[in-house]
Amino acid sequence: MLQRPSNSYSGESWASAAAAGAVPERLVIVTDAWHPQVNGVVRSIENTNRELARMGVEVSMVTPERFASIPCPTYPEIRLSIAWYRRIAREIEKHNPSYVHIATEGPLGLSARRWCIRKRMPFSTSYHTRFPEYVSARLPIPQGWLYAFVRWFHNGGAGCMVATPSLARELSAKGIKNLMPWSRGIDATQFHPMPLEEKPFGLARPIFMTVGRVALEKNLPAFLDLDLPGSKVVVGDGPARAELEERYPDVHFTGVKFGEELAKAYAQADVFVFPSLTDTFGNTILEALASGVPVAAYPVTGPLDIIGEDSAVGALNGDLRAACLAALSGSREKARELAMQYSWETATLQFINNIRAANGVITPKWKKAWQYATKSLPRSKKPGDPAGPLPSAD
Repeated sequence: MLQRPSNSYSGESWASAAAAGAVPERLVIVTDAWHPQVNGVVRSIENTNRELARMGVEVSMVTPERFASIPCPTYPEIRLSIAWYRRIAREIEKHNPSYVHIATEGPLGLSARRWCIRKRMPFSTSYHTRFPEYVSARLPIPQGWLYAFVRWFHNGGAGCMVATPSLARELSAKGIKNLMPWSRGIDATQFHPMPLEEKPFGLARPIFMTVGRVALEKNLPAFLDLDLPGSKVVVGDGPARAELEERYPDVHFTGVKFGEELAKAYAQADVFVFPSLTDTFGNTILEALASGVPVAAYPVTGPLDIIGEDSAVGALNGDLRAACLAALSGSREKARELAMQYSWETATLQFINNIRAANGVITPKWKKAWQYATKSLPRSKKPGDPAGPLPSAD
């Protein structure tokens, strides 16, 4: 049984004590996904850490940067850490954490889980990636076995954070417990509408663009095979890029872009295409919307939760070509308005309050409503249902 911390603050007294600086909060985040990787996990943790610092939470990271590593089989851009349990334990212990959050199910995450259980310390986890689907797509391992591992890993903790209600329903059906809402935010100062060029990238409009890792799990051929007017642009890099560039010579591959260059690229798109069937949220959807770009996607977890099935900001359809063409008439103004409903400050408040709840410090107000939402609501949004982020976890 997990041991609760000795303090027993109510939500109100905790907030007062923390505000007065009487209760130092030292959080250790353990993640196998970190620089130089460019993905939603890394960006989410970076943005969350920035907001946590503003809230006065001391954050220490345990990442692959501290250890020797080897390339992940079939995906060399991902490095797998090689370190003895005792060394990882020392890395955690030197920070004297109030809380431990484990972001990934890799070698570091496994050792951190072991440390928390041995020390009888509650810990929280987060479900960023469809680990069973990604592994079984590359290796001959049944998804059922992989989901058994995922249940074991996450159910050992006191709370597993997920980005959307639809994902929570899926995981709940697979036996994962103690699910908690952790939405995402957007830097609306970086990603914003810009004047449209006549021929961006030297290409004819309309511009259909996708952004992200160029990898098997992103289902890019579903987009690149489509017969669409104008031009297709892929922003990003990954293990499948060389193969796809050779296979689709008429598609413009830009490679990875960062900062202002990335923001400028987004802002020139006429439609942002999100062909993935396996993402758990879709940070790039928010970046596109903030840039004023309507979205075309399949009606799956992520797009359904952000956009909904009946939206002026894009189109969801099992026929991705139909979605792309319908999204051309989406409202750039309403796309921006929807993105502005998301903030990293609100998402980070969810995150830290989930951690406090997992450690028995507070009982969040959202708990009963969230439990109902993950078990009782329809499996997808219907026309007229509100789009936008999850309620704040205060």
